[in-house]
Order: sequence, then C-alpha cells, then structure tokens
Amino acid sequence: MLIPITRQKFEELIPLVPTGAQYLYYWGKVPDLLKRLLISVVGVVIVSLLGIFLKEGFSSITFLLSFTLGLYWLWAPIYWASRRNAEYRRYSHCGLWQGRVLDVFISEELIGKEETVNQRGDLVVIENRERRLNLEVGDVTGFTKTIQVPLRRDHQVIRRNEIAEMLVLSNHPGFSRAAKVSDVYIAAHNLWVSDYPYVRRDTFEQISRILRVRRQPAIDRDR
Repeated sequence: MLIPITRQKFEELIPLVPTGAQYLYYWGKVPDLLKRLLISVVGVVIVSLLGIFLKEGFSSITFLLSFTLGLYWLWAPIYWASRRNAEYRRYSHCGLWQGRVLDVFISEELIGKEETVNQRGDLVVIENRERRLNLEVGDVTGFTKTIQVPLRRDHQVIRRNEIAEMLVLSNHPGFSRAAKVSDVYIAAHNLWVSDYPYVRRDTFEQISRILRVRRQPAIDRDR
C-alpha cells in the first residue's frame, strides 16, 4: 500500500540541511577524521604558500580560503550529507509505503581487497568481507524490494510478515517506476533498517502512527 505525501512533508522528511544522525554518519571513525584533518592542514599550507607570491591585495582572499580549508574537517560531513539528501529531494513524487517483511537473511559481501607480501615475499591478496542483513519487503500489489545493510545485533528480532514501512520516490505521478527507497522502519520493534539514515525519523514515526490508525483495516487485509 502506497500513500502519496505532499511535497512540503517530503522535504520535511528528507531535509536539505542534514540531521544530527546524517552528520554523524559522515563524521565517521577516527581514520576518517584524521583524513579530513590532513586535508585541512595541507590546504592551509598550500594557500599560505600561494599568499606569499600573491600581491597584498589578495590577502583577504587567502585568509578566507585558509579559514575555510582549516575548518574542512568540521564542515565536510555537512557538505556530503547535503549532497546525498539533494539526490533524493530531486525526485518529484514521494509516498509512504506500507507492506510486509517477506524474507530476512544474512550474507557475506566483499567490501574491498588489500595486497600484501607474506614472509616468503609472495604477493597475497586479502579479501575484506562484511556480514550484511538482506531484508526483502513487499505488498499485495506485487511490489518487492531487497535492502542490504551492515548487520547489527538488534536486527535479530526481525521476523517474516511483520509490517515494514519506508518512503518510495519516483518521477512518475502513479509511481509506476520506483526510483529510490529510504531506510525501512519496523514499527513492531521501533527499529530502523538502514545504512545511511535518509529519513528524519521523529517526523516519519509520527506520520506512521497516524496512518497506521487510519489504515489498520486495509493493512489487515494484506495478510
């Protein structure tokens, strides 16, 4: 079951200015922070060297560039999260989809390779694999979607036939083609299944509670 929502509500659910959860996603771990700090330091050094060779009239420009690059480590997560949100906001139609969990299983996926040399001097390729949750959802219309995310301990509570909800985005008014979907919300466990947190969750949960009360008879018929 798909319930179209207004453009205003859509932009509230996926804001242009990142939420705290979206900012933290791109903040990353310590290695990610160190990379951004390195970029900031290198950028400031380069601009400072350029400032030596430029005329005095460019001092304000070099100061502004140095200030901006010096804070790259802080504002970069905002920039990357905003870009990712903007990719979703460019779609003209959005609906709140309600269906069921059809299947849930775990797989191991290759996320990267590393080349190293063993004690004998031979080149060895090490495959980095990650356990992932595969969640298949669908409804009585035949629409199905499989979402794959990094496995977390709280995913073990998910069961087949539980109600699943998410946003579906499309450029077609009738949603004949679903271009993108958001993170999945399992209301029975107040659990979000996602990698990147696209949705402003407090707003989504509020809308979900209202629609669930209004549409409960229709949801029961989907069983």
